[in-house]
Amino acid sequence: MPELPEVETTRRGLAPHVEGRRVTGVILRRPDLRWPIPPEISDVLPGQRIVAVSRRAKYLLLETDAGSALLHLGMSGSLRVLPASPPVGAHDHVDLVLDDGGGHAPGRVLRFNDPRRFGCLLWQPAGETHALLRGLGPEPLSPEGNSSGASDVFDGDYLFARSRGRSAPVKSFLMDQRIVVGVGNIYAAEALFAAGISPQRAAGRIARARYVLLADAVKAVLAHAITRGGTTLRDFLSPDGAPGYFEQELSAYGREGEPCKRCGRPLKHAWIGQRASVWCAHCQR
Repeated sequence: MPELPEVETTRRGLAPHVEGRRVTGVILRRPDLRWPIPPEISDVLPGQRIVAVSRRAKYLLLETDAGSALLHLGMSGSLRVLPASPPVGAHDHVDLVLDDGGGHAPGRVLRFNDPRRFGCLLWQPAGETHALLRGLGPEPLSPEGNSSGASDVFDGDYLFARSRGRSAPVKSFLMDQRIVVGVGNIYAAEALFAAGISPQRAAGRIARARYVLLADAVKAVLAHAITRGGTTLRDFLSPDGAPGYFEQELSAYGREGEPCKRCGRPLKHAWIGQRASVWCAHCQR
C-alpha cells in the first residue's frame, strides 16, 4: 500500500496540473470502489474549481468551495493527468474532466485507476471533517501543504507523553494512526533503525530522550523518501510514470538475514502486530 511519501509525491505531482482548473464533468464507470461513490461527486463536484490539492494522512483532498473530493489510493490505485479523451483501460474507473485553465473545455482528464478497488472516492462538504479523518493523530511533517486539523505537534515530547503506560511494542505504537498519521510498516522500520530502538521494545519503557531521537528519525526518513520519490512498491508509480528510488536505500525493511549496514551482523526478522519486522539486535535496543 502506498505510504505517506508516495501519497505526498502524488500530491505534489498533481497540484501544478489540476489546481485552478474547473471540473467540467465526472465519468463514473462503476458506482463503487471500496465503498459506494456518493452522489455529490456527480451532482456537486462538476462546475467547481479545484483551489488546492492537499493531504491528510494517506488521503488526498481535491478542495473546492463546495467541498472536497476525498481519495485514497488503496492497495493499487493511481492517479494520472492525461490529455482529453484518452483511451480507457479495464481498471480506469473514474475520470474527472478538467477545463484548460482558461474556462475552455476539454482540457485534461484526472483519471483514477484501481485494479483491486481497495481505494475510495468520497465527499467532504465544506466546513466539515469526514468521519475517516476524525480522530487522526498529528502529521509527522510540516503542516504546510497538509490539511491537518490535529492540535498536537509531533515531536519527542508528544511521543513520550502518549506512550506512558503502554505495553505494546513501539513499532505498533508508532504505526497507530491515532498517535501519528502516515507512518506505515516501511518507514516505521527505517525510523526505528535510524534511532537505534528495537521494534519489540515496549512503548511505555522508552525514555524521553530516545523518543526525541525517534521523532527526528521519523521526520528525516519521511522527508528523504519524499525527495527520492517514495518507495517503489509493486503497484505504485509516481504521477509522471517514474518509480520511486528510496527502495535502494533501505537499511532494515525487507532485508532480513542480510548484514546490518552499521555492524555487519545478520538482521533479525519477526512478526510484530501481524506485520513483518526487520531490525538489528545489536544496534537496536
